[in-house]
Amino acid sequence: MLKAPKADDAATNVDAGDDTGEDDSWVSADAVSDISGPVMFVLPSEPPTALACDATGKVFALPIENIVDGNPSSAEPHDVRQVWVANRIVGTEHFRIKGHHGKYLSCDKIGLLTAASDAVTPLESFTLLPTADTPGTFQIQTLRDTFLSIRAPRSAKPNAPPEVRGDEAEITFNSTLRVRMQARYKPRLKASKEEKAREKISRRELEEAAGRRLEEDEVKKLKRARREGTYHETLLDIKVKSKHDKFG
Repeated sequence: MLKAPKADDAATNVDAGDDTGEDDSWVSADAVSDISGPVMFVLPSEPPTALACDATGKVFALPIENIVDGNPSSAEPHDVRQVWVANRIVGTEHFRIKGHHGKYLSCDKIGLLTAASDAVTPLESFTLLPTADTPGTFQIQTLRDTFLSIRAPRSAKPNAPPEVRGDEAEITFNSTLRVRMQARYKPRLKASKEEKAREKISRRELEEAAGRRLEEDEVKKLKRARREGTYHETLLDIKVKSKHDKFG
């Protein structure tokens, strides 16, 4: 599997020691709050393409090879040029979007997209908006209130990828895209995996913690408490009960 650029740990609040850090699978962002870390912007072209950039900062649409039956929700990057790192700009609702080569996506006043900036200015600041009538899709809006969109290719070659611009005045089908991201950065999946990790404790470990053999219902109660975050309180209750039973 293609290894994505490393996200900014400070911006993504990812604990390097977290088990979820091992998950390199790609999933779809469902909400703007999901979007963080390595992402792939799937453009609404036919066949599907992804927003990409090269080492010189040229931004273009690159056909997607890792996709099942042309379904944008199954897309994964096959080329590092299709991978961006998206993070919120501290203190704002805006995002900075960094290419694989460490430069930021930028949109100038005429809608030309490049990825050649070392710093973040208003030109490199974007707002990600959910599409009101199409759940699971998004709009990339510039600070000039224009949108990133695709247009018919300039090339006359068959199957030429579309042109990508940042000067669309309104939300249209051509500005509606999907965001694929690494599962490790998706808050809900991360929380779910943390819950599963809390469940993983053996009966022997529970009995060692309790200081005695446990009944089946006590084991279930302690495992449930680990999932719900009340493990220590429940363990204490069981220990207190043991003392009461012992001394009558």
